[in-house]
Formats: sequence, C-alpha cells, structure tokens
Amino acid sequence: MYTRILVPIDHSETSAAALQEATRLAVEQHAIVRLVHVIDLAQFAWSANEFLDVPQLQASLKEGGQSLLQEQAALLKKQAICTETALLEIWGGQIARTLVDEAQQWQAQLLVMGTHGYGGLTHMLLGSVAEGVMRHTHIPVLLVKAH
Repeated sequence: MYTRILVPIDHSETSAAALQEATRLAVEQHAIVRLVHVIDLAQFAWSANEFLDVPQLQASLKEGGQSLLQEQAALLKKQAICTETALLEIWGGQIARTLVDEAQQWQAQLLVMGTHGYGGLTHMLLGSVAEGVMRHTHIPVLLVKAH
C-alpha cells in the first residue's frame, strides 16, 4: 500500500496521464500526493544578457511553475485528496537527481511519472528523466505513457 505518492508534473500530455493514474491510486489508497515541478534557473543565465532580461525570464519560470502546481493541486483537492506542492529550483543540475533527492527527503513510497517512451536516436539525443530516476532510486516508480 502506498500512502505517500510523489508526482513530478509539467505541461506535457505524459505528465497529465501520470497525474491521472496517481489520482486514481491516491483515491484507492487514501494517499497523500506531493506534486513537484522542477525549473532550471540556469537555462537563460548563459544567454546574451544584453538581449534578454534574465531575471524576468527566471521570475516567469517560477510564476509558471507555481501556477501549474496550484491548478493541479486544486483539482486533486476537489477529489478530497490530501495534496502538497513543491517548486524545485535547480541551477544547471540534473532533473532526475533532483527528483530522486526530493522523493527520498519527503519519504515517498511511490513515484508516478510520465514518460515519452522515446527510443533510438531521439532517446540518445534527448536522454530520459524517467530513465535517470529509475537508475538512481530504490523507491518504486510507476511510468505512465500518454496515449
């Protein structure tokens, strides 16, 4: 039985599918769900500062992440699911490692996350956060692929 479910979310279809599955599990198991969203504040820092307002872009990332977390948490709370949220800020780090660390610190019993299921060259070029999580955690992971 899983009573603490961690769900990384973003704006993708795979994330939505994972959240739907986590919601189903949370209702069945009376679990607490922790929604997390990771933002990389370094992604614009190396850009040409004379062309971009880096602090404004970083603030926009934070606002967008908080908005996403609040929207999704509200949907879960409507279903009487105890929900927590966390915006995880990294500075050029590995998203997978950040998720694993958060899951361990929060004492998650299950990670539910979306995966695109890319293979071949696309996988080699883009990598996989889900694969990185699987490689570094001992916590059970449920990977959900969008239709």
